[in-house]
Amino acid sequence: MSDAISPTPPAPPRKPGRIDGRRLRSERTKQLIVEAYLALLRDGSRNPTAAQTAERAGYSVRSVFERFPDLHALRVMATDYSMSQAAALAPARHVDGDRPTRIRSQVETRAGTCERGLLLWRMLMVFQQDSVELQKRVKLGRERTIARMEQMYAPELAGMDAAARKQLLVALEALTDFESWARMREFYGLSFEEACGLWIGAIDRLLPPAQPSPPPSR
Repeated sequence: MSDAISPTPPAPPRKPGRIDGRRLRSERTKQLIVEAYLALLRDGSRNPTAAQTAERAGYSVRSVFERFPDLHALRVMATDYSMSQAAALAPARHVDGDRPTRIRSQVETRAGTCERGLLLWRMLMVFQQDSVELQKRVKLGRERTIARMEQMYAPELAGMDAAARKQLLVALEALTDFESWARMREFYGLSFEEACGLWIGAIDRLLPPAQPSPPPSR
């Protein structure tokens, strides 16, 4: 018998990775639980419980806690899911339009976001005090609103110095806050169109005249 070491046979080619059906089902269940939690908020529940969420989603309470360590984690994921949906439903429109068109477009987009997300926002206001994660998302939401206004009102903001520009953007963000929208709709009983009209008029009065475009270089 030869003492030579036989060469190691080559490893068989690896098969393409297979989709883990159980993992996909688990992720789908997770999404349905998040959607159930958000649906309960839209229906007026200020703090949906695990039992209420499970019942709405059609799963057991155990299924909820198999995917979320606690309700705080569910709130965070529900917030992220809702913010992603809001971004998808509210692309910037008419950025190059005239002043009335841009104001109306920005207001109607913002109003739709407030109409859909008011109850989630109120939940965030309650629970952010004890959650760094939720505080970050509240800040992100406000920063996105300001960034959108900077984009939509660029011609009017162009001639302002940095301090005045910041003050105006803060005022506009506060004017178009969720609770501002809720006050018009719930307390004063304004229709969607009436509330939009009020915001449009107020923003038009706050914005300075647009700066003329520089002449084309020769």
